[in-house]
Amino acid sequence: MSTFFNTIILLGIIQGLVVSSLLFFSRQNKYPNRLLAILILLISLASFNLYANYVSWFGLSALRFVAEIVPLVLPMAFGPLIYFYIQSYLEPGFRVGKQQRRHFYPVLVDLVPSIAVISFIAGIVMKLIKNKPGPWGVFIDNYNVYADIPRWLSITAYLWVSAKYLSAYKKKKETAGGNGSNSYKWLSQFVTAFIVFQVIWLLYLVPYVIPKYTDWMLNTFDWYPIYIPMTVLIYWMGIKGYIVSQQQIAADKKNTGLPAMLTPALVQQVMDALKKAMEEDKIFLNPTLSLANVSAATGFPQKNISAVLNQHLKKSFNEYINGYRIKTFTEKIGLPEMSHLTIAGIALECGFNSQATFQRSFKDATGKSPSEFRKAVFETG
Repeated sequence: MSTFFNTIILLGIIQGLVVSSLLFFSRQNKYPNRLLAILILLISLASFNLYANYVSWFGLSALRFVAEIVPLVLPMAFGPLIYFYIQSYLEPGFRVGKQQRRHFYPVLVDLVPSIAVISFIAGIVMKLIKNKPGPWGVFIDNYNVYADIPRWLSITAYLWVSAKYLSAYKKKKETAGGNGSNSYKWLSQFVTAFIVFQVIWLLYLVPYVIPKYTDWMLNTFDWYPIYIPMTVLIYWMGIKGYIVSQQQIAADKKNTGLPAMLTPALVQQVMDALKKAMEEDKIFLNPTLSLANVSAATGFPQKNISAVLNQHLKKSFNEYINGYRIKTFTEKIGLPEMSHLTIAGIALECGFNSQATFQRSFKDATGKSPSEFRKAVFETG
């Protein structure tokens, strides 16, 4: 039976490596696909670590040495990657910036065994400790047992945050009159699949971390109750994630398909209506503004608005709206009544609802970061 399970795990590893490569180097929907690719790759590497031990690939001293130093099991990164994948999927301007990278600091929990091995080797080379690996091995074995507790808690916490984020997104779309049902359906399934895995892991983890049951769990079930479901996740995420990504691209092209011809008179009418909606009604201050909202405000179909923006103004919808928000920000940043607000606070006043989107859009439009721009305003003022 173990041979059968090992084969399943091996096939999952191979598929994970292939699909993560396809997703990472995909030319479309790049950022979300790359985050999903990294997640699948890390799960595949964790499976590879187990499989390689089962089939004694690390039997040679050189390979064992490399395996002990190079961390292949990094579950503390799973949670942030799940959450940021969902955000980037729903917010095209989202990027993992300095603030988001802090979420990966707890990966240090996964690095402790490798750090211990490196410290042991360095201590021997420098003749600071004796060459007695026994106590170090016991420490690493015990550590790996109890490190699964913060790992499980971390992934569970990020799944909870992701579920809340998806719920808020669905409500925002319904309020704005938009339709994000396809995205929501896929991402909801994505979170649900990981929740199911977490339940399975918890059922295994509870007796596993109790000292008198640890050896019994390993001798009776080994790691198959965890890694077989993990392999199923690799299969499902890889195939489904890639298919959904391609379907989304096709759906976006269909939904934003542009009319073949626009008369000069119609173009001018749409541009005048857009200018009035932005400059007089200032609808861009609505942080949940969608193309459907602009269509309702101007009275023109969404396809006509998209055509004018893309064909005549050479801008995407987000670029056009954020252009007004950035212009308003540059006007407000130097006002005395705004001095009590942070840069993020002023950005919110201007219609941005994502600091990451604001930072990126502002830098692209002005060539400066918001803080650099603010400093220049005060120096010239």
